[in-house]
Amino acid sequence: MGYVTPEQITQAKELDLLTYLQRYDPHELVHVSGNTYCTREHDSLKISNGKWNWFSRGIGGKTALDYLIKVQGFSFTQAVEALVGQNFSPLPRAPQAQPKKQEPRALSLPKSSRCATHMVSYLHGRGIDYDVIDYCIQTGRLYESLPYHNCVFVGRDLKNQPRYAALRGTVGDFKGEAPGSDKRYSFTIAENPSAPDVHLFESAIDLLSYATLLKMNGRGWRQDALLSLGGVFKRKQEFVIPLALSQYLKDHPGTNTLYLHLDNDEVGRDAAVGIMEGLGAKYTVQDRPPPYGKDVNDLLQRKLGLVQRKEEWSR
Repeated sequence: MGYVTPEQITQAKELDLLTYLQRYDPHELVHVSGNTYCTREHDSLKISNGKWNWFSRGIGGKTALDYLIKVQGFSFTQAVEALVGQNFSPLPRAPQAQPKKQEPRALSLPKSSRCATHMVSYLHGRGIDYDVIDYCIQTGRLYESLPYHNCVFVGRDLKNQPRYAALRGTVGDFKGEAPGSDKRYSFTIAENPSAPDVHLFESAIDLLSYATLLKMNGRGWRQDALLSLGGVFKRKQEFVIPLALSQYLKDHPGTNTLYLHLDNDEVGRDAAVGIMEGLGAKYTVQDRPPPYGKDVNDLLQRKLGLVQRKEEWSR
């Protein structure tokens, strides 16, 4: 068994995964959008903001050391030696020959549970109306998976083919995407294909929460289009439009007004500014974050008394 010094361990822990792959295995990196990357071998392994998460396996980390151990199967000593040891041996570089064209992976949906008890209980516990949940189940937009009983939010293309699936654990904080997910076709409720308005949310749960709020106010929650962006990221360049929004506007040319219901945090506010700057000349864009709370689901839970109401955020 090899030996590594404390100094080598400290040095190995300083190298983040993105930098490591850029230096020693750039062919393995695939740019997704903004500052987000995935690996060519594992498209559900996302790298962003100095961290990486392998969503389909529910594991993640910050460093290249974590990646070599958790994903590549190195022992701790082997991983340190591969990064900074005398037997330095980074992952082999890709051949210089012309790479083969990468075909998009087919969406691999989790197995469906015959019973949705865990999912319905979880979503209703977060305040979402039973009618909204049932509508999504009956239209194939939502189901409970096996064996982990996750909520699966399915996004479809104009031919009604599943192209995307967001996963949300009913226990704990697990969030992820099904392998092969195409973020252009995120979760949506858009019954009227010619609706002039579209309401945008960071997550499917925020979308369903907004639908519940509309129902509580006696308004038709299926009149306007509701679109989840499948998460947003802090911009590193101007005028970056989320993939799901770009595809929606392409597929629905009659859209003229966008309502932004993004989170009341730094990332959400930054994403809202990016959308307004990027599309404000072509569309009417209205920024409508929740009047208090972090996000739309937080707002819903506070209105229902499911969480203790704290000091309201005024905007």
